[in-house]
Amino acid sequence: MTSSFPPAMIFILGALLIPLLKGKIKSLFILLLPLVTFYIIINLPHGNSGTFDVGGFTVILNRVDKLSLLFGYIFAIVTFIGSLYAFHVKEDVQHISALIYAGGALGVTFAGDVFSLYIFWEIMTVASTFLILARKTKKSSAAAYRYVLVHIVGGLCLLAGILLYVHERGTIEFAFIGLKGLSAWLIFIGIAINAAVPPMHAWLQDAYPEATVTGIIFLSALTTKSAIYLMARTFPGAELLIYVGAAMTAFPIFFAMIENDQRRVLCYSMINQIGFMLVGIGIGTDLSLNGTVAHAFTDILFKALLFMSVGAVIHRTGKSKCTELGGLYKTMPITTAFCIIGAASISAFPLFSGFVSKSMIVSAVGHHKLVIVWLILQFASAGVLHHAGIKIPFFTFFGHDSGLRPKEAPWNMLVAMGIAAFGCIFIGCFPGVLYNLLPWAVDYVPYTPAHIVGQLQLLMFAILAFTLLTLSGLYPPDIRTINLD
Repeated sequence: MTSSFPPAMIFILGALLIPLLKGKIKSLFILLLPLVTFYIIINLPHGNSGTFDVGGFTVILNRVDKLSLLFGYIFAIVTFIGSLYAFHVKEDVQHISALIYAGGALGVTFAGDVFSLYIFWEIMTVASTFLILARKTKKSSAAAYRYVLVHIVGGLCLLAGILLYVHERGTIEFAFIGLKGLSAWLIFIGIAINAAVPPMHAWLQDAYPEATVTGIIFLSALTTKSAIYLMARTFPGAELLIYVGAAMTAFPIFFAMIENDQRRVLCYSMINQIGFMLVGIGIGTDLSLNGTVAHAFTDILFKALLFMSVGAVIHRTGKSKCTELGGLYKTMPITTAFCIIGAASISAFPLFSGFVSKSMIVSAVGHHKLVIVWLILQFASAGVLHHAGIKIPFFTFFGHDSGLRPKEAPWNMLVAMGIAAFGCIFIGCFPGVLYNLLPWAVDYVPYTPAHIVGQLQLLMFAILAFTLLTLSGLYPPDIRTINLD
């Protein structure tokens, strides 16, 4: 039975049982669901299963190959991490929404037809909205409303594209589509909105920071990465994505440098990292696509780790602005260490996960002699070190002493952060484990003298620039400005 049962339904059906359970049994049940789902995923046979006919069309709930499996693995893993991080949360609505949201992401990942894809896509939108509403503030309600409006537009574009696609091709199965024809462009726009592609990107940094500290862990992992999966599946080699992605790596840096809210800074870094992934998809070679998939995998881990460390601070202090924090390493040393690991990973320091994934994309750009794009990615790599790699841990845990002396994060948050931190270090030290799971044959060695020295030079100069700007008073964590994003 497990060979054909859709993994998405474990989360969705399990979520519906949560109101019937009480106390520790409910908490353990929530943690058990991702583990059961992961077990089912690793036992899925390659090929199509979970199929049935509707109106003369074949619905495919399980299209299993190395591409869908890798995203399935990481979605199940981050759902376990997020559920453990939220172990103390008593509100059923948050757990139900998170699990249905994760189920929708898995449904999108394994969907082999456009109809089931669209249904799971919309399930994600509805469930994720409740994670923003769950904060129960006026700002979160307004942000959720704007979030829904944007995703309604995206959903309508996707639906229109799907209907045209089925009319043109006479089938609901999909794989490579390519940017040709109106149906393809409508599908592309629908997916691009969820990937926060400009100019429809502002919803991300508008809505995500208004979610609960636990809900944002799921938000950071599922919507944009599901979109990246679909882009890699349907539009590999679309040259437009090279230049759109390059722009996405660069422009968020300027907004992040003047942003004061920790979680909004990390949201800008999400757009930056998605840009790297889109560049890889646009190039469309085995190396670049492997780099995109690998970077999506590692990004989910280190971004979750950064959001969890920041969330632990908000949980203990109620504050999220860099100007209101500082000196927290004294009473939150473990959280500080985990945050530094996440910062090192997103900055692509050698021996951390970001190095072994991002370098594949940058190398692919170099192989194609895209000099301008390569220079933009180098600038973006230095920039992400400034705002996510240094700014977040420095102004939160070090910097000036805010006088705050909060307790260390609760045990469940620490364990969840520890799992993500272990993944960041393990993949960075043993990249072959991840490379063996990639969809295409890997002929790439990240730890060469040229790669290591080049990356360390870039990082050291970026650190020097940050130090000089900070000491000279030109780089405060917050300045008066009008954010036009």
